[in-house]
Amino acid sequence: MVDISSAGTFKLGDRTVNRMGYGAMQLAGKGVFGPPRDRDEAIAVLREAVESGVNHIDTSDYYGPHVTNEIIREALSPYPDELVLVTKLGARRDDKGAWLPWNRPEDLAQGLRDNLQRLGLEAMEIVNLRIMGDGHGPSEGSIADQVEAMADLQRQGLVRHIGVSNVTHRQVEEARSIVDIVCVQNQYNLVSRDDERLIDNLARDGIAYVPFFPLGGFTPLQSDELSNIARELGATPMQVALAWLLQRSPNILLIPGTSSRAHLRENLAAAELDLSEEVIGRLEHIGRAVPA
Repeated sequence: MVDISSAGTFKLGDRTVNRMGYGAMQLAGKGVFGPPRDRDEAIAVLREAVESGVNHIDTSDYYGPHVTNEIIREALSPYPDELVLVTKLGARRDDKGAWLPWNRPEDLAQGLRDNLQRLGLEAMEIVNLRIMGDGHGPSEGSIADQVEAMADLQRQGLVRHIGVSNVTHRQVEEARSIVDIVCVQNQYNLVSRDDERLIDNLARDGIAYVPFFPLGGFTPLQSDELSNIARELGATPMQVALAWLLQRSPNILLIPGTSSRAHLRENLAAAELDLSEEVIGRLEHIGRAVPA
């Protein structure tokens, strides 16, 4: 079995987690909508992830919707003491699967209750406030009202720690002026590098950075040089991309997702891949040369 502890640990809220985690989004059906093709395999993936040392799982009740949380509860409840479940609020799905904003205070409160009910919890360890942005990424604008609503849910004891997702640098600063922020979840990978300075600033302050789409998302990373490097190392391109993220900064926590146990094992094996300075330099060049 892969030793993911070789990637190290980092503080997430007041919990210490392994830096190699798991994202549950792909447990839902095509387009993150509807049930999985193979529910038994989805359950097996979750159980093997935890058995392999994963103690940070990212989810949301709008995955499916409801599907991933129901599968997580079936697979893992009663939850191990060391497991940290992190969810997101701020969006919902319509009956055709479209992603819609759902971020008024009453929406956030209902969304949190939905997550708690389906996961079978009395309080969430961490909830990320997902800002919908312009549909392709974050966009500027005040998020104070939504953050205040999250802080109110925290005061009620329904969530212990708060994070933000799909946000700009200014929005991170605004959120931190209102409440303690324990993590930022934004798109970042080998070729999507807008958050370089933000990652370093968060690392200095001991705040976790959790890249979503670490492998490119619905359009996986493709590069001849990345493929060449992977071939030289006897690894897959995706393993190299994940290993680069782990070596980029100690506050980066990974949550690659999959609905396959074989793919899960490949992802987790990236924790054991040590990249030389020469390889990192070549990968850095890809990031500069390829448009995000």
